[in-house]
Amino acid sequence: MQIAIIGLGRMGGNIARRLMKHGHEALVYDRNAEAVSSLAGDGATGAASLTELAGRFSGRRVFWVMLPAGEPTEATIRELAPLCSQGDVIIDGGNTFYKDDMRRARELAPHGIHYVDVGTSGGVWGLERGYCMMIGGPEETVRDLDPVFDALAPGYGDIERTHGRNAPDDRAERGYIHAGPAGAGHFVKMVHNGIEYGLMQAYAEGFDILKSKNSANLPEDERFDLNLPDIAEVWRRGSVISSWLLDLTAIALAGDGNLARFSGHVADSGEGRWTLEAAMEEAVPVNVLSAALYARYRSRQDATFGDKMLSAMRFGFGGHVEIPQ
Repeated sequence: MQIAIIGLGRMGGNIARRLMKHGHEALVYDRNAEAVSSLAGDGATGAASLTELAGRFSGRRVFWVMLPAGEPTEATIRELAPLCSQGDVIIDGGNTFYKDDMRRARELAPHGIHYVDVGTSGGVWGLERGYCMMIGGPEETVRDLDPVFDALAPGYGDIERTHGRNAPDDRAERGYIHAGPAGAGHFVKMVHNGIEYGLMQAYAEGFDILKSKNSANLPEDERFDLNLPDIAEVWRRGSVISSWLLDLTAIALAGDGNLARFSGHVADSGEGRWTLEAAMEEAVPVNVLSAALYARYRSRQDATFGDKMLSAMRFGFGGHVEIPQ
């Protein structure tokens, strides 16, 4: 299938590469001409503008926009719409606010343009591991795009099937779901990222306690000089708190047990705030998720070792750079 990828950053470029690896034809565009040239060297068809990109298709156009949420994505979709014909598809694979997806779908529908939102998780490891995708949009359109999603997803892999699960639709087991109409995909991904904040904060606080057990503020006979890389490593093996985030924690600590290369000033990209807004709209208490978000705000004032751990995990899965300058 022909598919255009717009935005060739940390995830967009690897999405194009994974699609090509599975036999799809990737058409690519980015404002950075070097990024386009790099993908063209890997076998993609490059374009110097969105207009040129649209002209590269031989049939139905499918545009996958992989840009920062907000105006970069809004402006690109506004420019793409007049280039589309009836039946063409615009996909937003970034971290857009789900209510913006709902608005765009309404705006594009009268022109016969199908809008699909894909909450995409996998970060900089997606080329190798595949991407977990939560998809919103018209059922028929999502089904038509199944070869694309199947190529990007991790597949069954070596994960055991869930005991007692007997669902006729196996897409979830392959690593992607059709969550519902436009906006549903990004809503599920938004909550996913809110949970991510909470999990990361739990690890960060736990390791902060472990490191501080050797504090001069404690009686000397109550201090432990604990080996944090070993603790992270042993917890990866058979522990009930093992996870990919713990894997990334172990990698970071193996490189430097003090995490000196990380600033500990932890950014938030919006999804945590939006998750809290949704919780307030639904009157759902979210004590852990709200505390995790507020901890990121606090980290920008006075960073702790736990904050450095958060920085290390964000760098590990998403390439987010929070390194002292």
